[in-house]
Amino acid sequence: MGKVQHTFNPFYDRNSKILILGSMPSVKSRELGFYYMHPQNRFWRVLADILNESMPTTIEKRKQMLQKHHIALWDVLASCDIEGSSDSSITKAKPNDINRIIKESQVKNIFVTGRKAEDLYNKLCFSKTKIPCIYLPSTSPANCALPYKKIKSSYEIILKYL
Repeated sequence: MGKVQHTFNPFYDRNSKILILGSMPSVKSRELGFYYMHPQNRFWRVLADILNESMPTTIEKRKQMLQKHHIALWDVLASCDIEGSSDSSITKAKPNDINRIIKESQVKNIFVTGRKAEDLYNKLCFSKTKIPCIYLPSTSPANCALPYKKIKSSYEIILKYL
């Protein structure tokens, strides 16, 4: 169990319309400095599929796809104690200032990836943002029991808000 500080910036601009929040970046994402970077994480494939884009293979292409579709990314937590990448081990959680993005963009809808992100957002952030979050299933390799098709169909709700 180690103390982890979120080390990279949220991704958004003034045109962002929706915000997708994870709990805390995985070990691989922290190493590479961007979101959902574990090779078995299905986030980028799902997003590309629902947006009718080709799979972005570099961080720069991922940023371009997010920007083109007005999607902001960040995490609920600024810091926590965590074992590896295990959401279930999170303790001593300190939230990010989500209102920072809301004030500097057009974000009106917030999505959370996974139950832990949902729980943490509701407990630590909702009272400040006043925006209810919309749950999306985790795309993490730890959630491999959920078939790709089911995850993809769950994520299609995003399209209503773009």
